[in-house]
Amino acid sequence: MNKVYVIGVGMTKFEKPGRRQNADGSAWDYPDMALESGTNALNDAGIDYDQVEQAYVGYVYGESTSGQRAVYGLGMTGIPVVNVNNNCSTGSTALYLAAQAIRGGLADCTIALGFEKMKPGSLASSYDDRAQPMDKHVMAMAGLAEFAFPVAPWMFATAGREHMEQYGSTPEHFAKIGYKNHKHSVNNPYAQFQDEYTLEEIVDAKMISDPLTKLQCSPTSDGSGAAILASERFVEEHDLAGRAVEIVGQTMLTDFGNTFDGSAKALIGHHMNVAAAQQVYDQSGLGPEDFGVIELHDCFSANELLLYEALGLCDDGEAPKLIDNGDTTYGGRWVVNPSGGLISKGHPLGATGLAQCSEITWQLRGDADKRQVDGLAAGLQHNIGLGGAVVVTAYQRADR
Repeated sequence: MNKVYVIGVGMTKFEKPGRRQNADGSAWDYPDMALESGTNALNDAGIDYDQVEQAYVGYVYGESTSGQRAVYGLGMTGIPVVNVNNNCSTGSTALYLAAQAIRGGLADCTIALGFEKMKPGSLASSYDDRAQPMDKHVMAMAGLAEFAFPVAPWMFATAGREHMEQYGSTPEHFAKIGYKNHKHSVNNPYAQFQDEYTLEEIVDAKMISDPLTKLQCSPTSDGSGAAILASERFVEEHDLAGRAVEIVGQTMLTDFGNTFDGSAKALIGHHMNVAAAQQVYDQSGLGPEDFGVIELHDCFSANELLLYEALGLCDDGEAPKLIDNGDTTYGGRWVVNPSGGLISKGHPLGATGLAQCSEITWQLRGDADKRQVDGLAAGLQHNIGLGGAVVVTAYQRADR
C-alpha cells in the first residue's frame, strides 16, 4: 500500500445559490467554480494540470459527464475523468477514490474536485417516477416520529429528540453548537455566512424542525473545492515534503443491517460513523485524543452532537458535557469545525468534503490565519451522506 499525500488544496467562497456573477455579468456556473478551485489547488501544489493522471469529480445535481465539462477548463489531456455522486459525502468520496488510485499504485498524481450549483430552499428529489434511494430510511423514521417536511431536518431533529429523551440533552445544547460554528466562521473568508449570533438569537430563530432552528441548519450553497493528491515518489521528486500532508487513515463505509435497528440515530448513520472512525483509528494508530482539529458533518447541530459520541470523543450520553465545558472550541480539547462547519460555511453537496480537506490541510500547515489552532499534530475529517455513505479521513504533516 503506497502512501498518499495532499500536496495542494483550493476552494471558492461558498455562496447563496444564484447570488454570485462573473465579472462580465454572466451567471457563475459550475465550470467557473471548478476552474477557480482547481486552479487554486494546482497553484498551491506548484504543478501543472498535465502532471495529473486521473480526475475524480463529484456533484449531486447535474447532467452526466458534468465532471468532464468541469475539469476541461483546467486542461484537456485525455486522462480518465470519473463522475462521482454519493449524496452529501460526494466530495469526500471523490477524495477517497483519488487516494485509492495512488494507494494502489495506479497513479502518482490525481485530483479530487467537487462542485455544486444548487437551488434555493430545502433539498428536493429530481425524479418522482422511480424508487427513492432513501424511501426505506424515511419510512422507518416515520415509524418513530410523525412525518414532516422538509425531510432532512425532520430526520436529524428526530435523532436529536431521541438523545434528549435518552440522555437529558436540551435544546440549548444544540443551540450552543450553532452558536459555536457561526462564531468560528467569522474568521473564514470562504464561508457563506460570517456573522456571529448570540445564543438567544440562535434559540429564537425560526423553528425548522423542533428543536432545530434555522441557525442550526446548513444552507444550500453554490461552490467548489479541490485537492491534489500524490504518491511518496512524486512528493520526493518535486521536493514537496515541507508542505505535504499525509493521509494516514481513510475509509468509506455504507449502511449495515443495523441501520434499521429501530433507533433514529441509526437511520442517520450512527453505526456507519462508529465503524468508520474505528477503522481509521486502527489504520493510523491514532485515537480521538490525538486530533487537535476536527472537521465533521454538522448538516444540523443535532448531528454534530451525536458525532461527538460516534467518533469516540466521549461516551454515549456525554456529549452535552463536552459542549457545556467548551471542549470543542478554541481553548478546549478539540477545535471542531474551525471553518464554521456546514452550518455557517455552507453546504454545496459535492464540494463539502473537499472544503473540509482544505481546512485541515491549511490547519496542519499553519496556514489558517485567524482560525489557526495551535500545536497541531493531526487532523480528522468526517463526511456523511444519507442513503448512505460515510468517509472518515485522518491526516498528519508529512514532516512528522
